[in-house]
Amino acid sequence: MTGSVILTSGLTKRFGSVLAVDGVSLEVNEGDRYGFLGPNGSGKTTTVRMLLGLVFATSGTVELMGRRVPGPGRAALADVGALIEGAAAYGHLSARANLALLDAAGPGAPRRTRRRRMDDVLEQVGLDGVWRRPVKGFSLGMRARLGLAGALLRQPRLLVLDEPTNGLDPQGIREVRDLLLELNRAGTTLFMSSHLLSEVESLCTRVGVLQQGQLVAQDDLAALQAPTGRVLVRTPDPDLAVTVLDGRVEHRDGDLLAVRHPDAARLAALLVGRDVRLAELREERHTLEDVVLGLTGPGSDRVAGDGRGGTS
Repeated sequence: MTGSVILTSGLTKRFGSVLAVDGVSLEVNEGDRYGFLGPNGSGKTTTVRMLLGLVFATSGTVELMGRRVPGPGRAALADVGALIEGAAAYGHLSARANLALLDAAGPGAPRRTRRRRMDDVLEQVGLDGVWRRPVKGFSLGMRARLGLAGALLRQPRLLVLDEPTNGLDPQGIREVRDLLLELNRAGTTLFMSSHLLSEVESLCTRVGVLQQGQLVAQDDLAALQAPTGRVLVRTPDPDLAVTVLDGRVEHRDGDLLAVRHPDAARLAALLVGRDVRLAELREERHTLEDVVLGLTGPGSDRVAGDGRGGTS
């Protein structure tokens, strides 16, 4: 049984009359790849800033690695790497010079150790060939990589990332995803907010969904993506399959049929027994997009008029 690295209870934040975060209770366990989702204005960034002690909660509690934040748990922040609201950097300085300002290996570490650690993280994020260049000449994607390098400097146990692939091209997104998976396999817990549902779906094992400041879902991704009750069948004999299934085909797109049936194995046996050739047969499951839109509704990035929302 692994312990919790993030645990909040009733976490709430008001900005004047605006209730930005409303009683959020998160649980992120050691080794998780946790995706934190929600529309613009749902309170994600405010929640993340409270986790890191950058914003004080109006009420509720935060624990990191079993220690309260703010307070004695401040020491736990030494084990946390974070990239929040994009990478901040001095444009006239090089990538390495910007990292040096973050004190790569901790106070009092030998210069050689600090330089080696900076070289390591620049290579990890794919900036080792441009570390001398001023950051003002970096693209948005390169700045995102630099921000990730800064978050990795102290080899954190917990990595908190806000839109880590923002500005990256598809190849860059894949490289960052592979890096995050490698870090997770080595023992780093990931907590990532993102608008790219496909990335969360391919990377994360656990998901929380925020809507108007409230946590409306928190579960393993596999549990949220429950079966729809339909089976997808691809066959070179679609007309025969439709006849055999006698009204159970709910949708047809060429040779792909969506069939209402409770048991994929029994369905396969039925079709094969009636000489229907099968190219593909699989249980249909809800996509993460289906889940999130079902929980947050259409047009959910509009600011509500009930005193909630308006803060990301």
